[in-house]
Amino acid sequence: ELGTFGFECTLEEVDLEDITKNQINTIKACTFEDPGTGNCPALERSTFDTGKCLQGIYEDLSAYRAALKNLKDQNVLTTIDEMMKALKSSSRSVPQPAAGLTSFQERMRLCSILHAFRIRTVTINRMMSYLTSPESSM
Repeated sequence: ELGTFGFECTLEEVDLEDITKNQINTIKACTFEDPGTGNCPALERSTFDTGKCLQGIYEDLSAYRAALKNLKDQNVLTTIDEMMKALKSSSRSVPQPAAGLTSFQERMRLCSILHAFRIRTVTINRMMSYLTSPESSM
């Protein structure tokens, strides 16, 4: 939004930053590690680890929660906290008060992270739908 960042925060204006690429995340934890020759990893029911997948989703949410802590919109942070609590009842994530975004570079980075998070939530949503579907039961 123009009012939040001081510029139009559109997907076309920023380079996406994957803040989870060097750690366990939804994509690494919920797909087959060796996709083979194709570029679309397959889910193998015999080797699929539901616990590992849920942990990857939790780690994604945790990483994005930390990166977005300066966001003015506390609704996003509260929603992430609720999702984390649903995944791990022992989570004690307490919303932090939003600090002011001081530089244009910080606002651009936050815009980039928000778009990357929006895309990652699509993946998380699809994995949660898969995990709760009758076909995923063994």
